[in-house]
Amino acid sequence: MQITHTMKRATLVGALLAATSAWLVPAVSSAGAATGPTLVVYSAQGYDKAAVAAFNATHPGFSVTLNDNSTGPLLQQIQAEGHNPKWGVLWVDGATAFAALDRQGYLAKGIVPKANFNAVGKANIPADGSYVPTGLTATGALVYDSAQISAAQLPKTWAQLTAAKYKGMVGMNDPTQSGPTYPLIAGLMNYLGHYSKGSTAAAVKAGEAFLTKLKANGLVINATNGPTIGAIQSHTIKMAIIQSSAGYGQELTTLPSLRVAYLNPAIALPGVVGIDGLMPKTVRAEAQKFVNWLLSPAGQHAMQTGDPQGDSLFWPVLNGEKPANKVLPPLSSVPMMTINPYVWGPLENTVNTWFTNNINNG
Repeated sequence: MQITHTMKRATLVGALLAATSAWLVPAVSSAGAATGPTLVVYSAQGYDKAAVAAFNATHPGFSVTLNDNSTGPLLQQIQAEGHNPKWGVLWVDGATAFAALDRQGYLAKGIVPKANFNAVGKANIPADGSYVPTGLTATGALVYDSAQISAAQLPKTWAQLTAAKYKGMVGMNDPTQSGPTYPLIAGLMNYLGHYSKGSTAAAVKAGEAFLTKLKANGLVINATNGPTIGAIQSHTIKMAIIQSSAGYGQELTTLPSLRVAYLNPAIALPGVVGIDGLMPKTVRAEAQKFVNWLLSPAGQHAMQTGDPQGDSLFWPVLNGEKPANKVLPPLSSVPMMTINPYVWGPLENTVNTWFTNNINNG
């Protein structure tokens, strides 16, 4: 994420007043009838088109439009819009970006619906209710081609990834482009630096040292899940540390020999939705309807069927919901660590800049 400034509350109020007049103008259909404010959802979820279409089909009176892109470009767009935001809802994987936006005053508070959250869902709700978990995957899953390397030959720990016998075999994504990758790096720093509270400096340095060793061992960087999976398919690499749903999806489709393993720990990656606190009340009210619907049975159904061989392969955060496909193992069997997004979210720009300078371009 590339947000580099802290917005003062007075500035936010001014921005809200400046934006209000534009957003209170009703959208007009081709027939000339007023349809109410148009809610714009910025999303990097594979099932977002299906979810928006299902919502619009059942909620006449206002229209949701979609800006679908990778997480990095969406966050850069939010930065570029600054005091004149055009997004009403942000919906991407990883709570760290939302914690950073919340600290800067961008997010509306208290938006969590009265849904039947399970323990995983409750664990990913912030104290101020500024964002909402909608599903859970894991980042840092070890996705590998079983036709190239057997399960018995895999590394068993994070430290073993840097061993000489795995030289040139490992890939990952670019955190400035791929939403799940910064939470992965933050989780590694948290784990390798034994961070619990206080200064993060030692944890950051431990993570930097590990990534530097991994680069020296031939780490291959691609922008996002697609090209990284492609590198496995082309035998450029044999394994990658990426998002679990990407691995399970390719196992079901183009690369049946792909498998997903977990070094201990993987990093919990909630799908998260938040509402732009700079929008006028009318738009925030429409955004709240959309958020509430995502946590309803109809919304969860749209999410679980909208990208059945991709992002729909998540673990639900609601009691009574089950994973969409049996390819997912029981969540209790996955060694998973949850990081504090309010500790690691504000460090995203600094860590990503270091990664670009020292791993991508170093």
